[in-house]
Amino acid sequence: MAKRDYYEVLGVSKGASEDELKKAYRKLAMKYHPDRNPDNKEAEEKFKEAKEAYETLSDPSKRQAYDQFGHAGVDPNQGMGGAGNFNDIFGNFGDIFGDIFGGGARRQSGPQAYRGADLRYGLEITLEQAAKGYTTEIRIPGYDECTTCHGSGAKPGTEPVTCHTCNGTGQVFMQQGFFRVQQTCHTCHGTGKEIKEPCPVCHGEGRIRKNKTLEVKIPAGIDEGQRIRSSGNGEPGVNGGPPGDLYIEIHLKKHPIFERDGDDLHCEVPLPFATAALGGTLVVPTLDGSAEITIPEGTQTGKTFRLRGKGIKGVRSLETGDLYCHVLIETPVKLTNKQKELLREFQTSVDKDSSKHSPQNKSFMDRVKDLFN
Repeated sequence: MAKRDYYEVLGVSKGASEDELKKAYRKLAMKYHPDRNPDNKEAEEKFKEAKEAYETLSDPSKRQAYDQFGHAGVDPNQGMGGAGNFNDIFGNFGDIFGDIFGGGARRQSGPQAYRGADLRYGLEITLEQAAKGYTTEIRIPGYDECTTCHGSGAKPGTEPVTCHTCNGTGQVFMQQGFFRVQQTCHTCHGTGKEIKEPCPVCHGEGRIRKNKTLEVKIPAGIDEGQRIRSSGNGEPGVNGGPPGDLYIEIHLKKHPIFERDGDDLHCEVPLPFATAALGGTLVVPTLDGSAEITIPEGTQTGKTFRLRGKGIKGVRSLETGDLYCHVLIETPVKLTNKQKELLREFQTSVDKDSSKHSPQNKSFMDRVKDLFN
């Protein structure tokens, strides 16, 4: 199935700013996150689709490649190999133009150095850790030089020999008519060397896999889906090429009380029936402890109270967000006979002048009468 346009997935225009992309992704991530939609495959796929679109469009170089070439510009499976490989793609045709026009620039001979692949690591943290910052250690796969062959890849007592296919250049040429294309040697994979007797420990790789531990500092205010780049901690390069980078992607654990929306927090707070009717004060939780809000007389369920500055200060934010408390009036349960009798007396007194004491109920009943009349 063909992929949808990334801008269409996020519901933004092609000229959308970084903030607009972030807001659009956050809205979709909150709606389709697997924690909110357990066992919902459709929601899971939409979450992955939105995540993929945001990761591409939030990266300036990838976005430029996508805008120019579409999905083929950022998906190696569609033939372009990603924006970072354009030079390698078109560089393979350097000899074609040299043969046609009689000279010109040629590719450097000898084994080619390649940058190592980037790695991605998903790190799950709590809302409190995201709000205040957090330092932790992670273990990622890495490589060390093989101590048996000392990195040569050859069995002890033997040495790698010059590749018989490319004569040590790491490159081979394919020619048909006047077209001549330079490619990486399929025998030595660009190293220029052949290993006749591979090392029994590393099997000719010259390195062995070994997990390494890294300390990661999570900045205060980081949000769901944001990434931290650790330079040089990706896969090692080939033939002396530079290593790739490690991208640590942040995921927030579901919080038992708060729900994050950007820099703001939301929570539902039960409100006693008597306090809602008579007014009073209510203690509510915050990330820093607790706060007290004033409940006016006659408060209805769903009323929202805003506590300024009790939210989260985002990584790029200038101000701290707010906390929104949505009160839910709690109906008393397991009443004693005396309590029930008192409530019946109370309800009888209220019914004598229901338009005054229950204006919402009166308005609703009036609309019902109008409907049936």
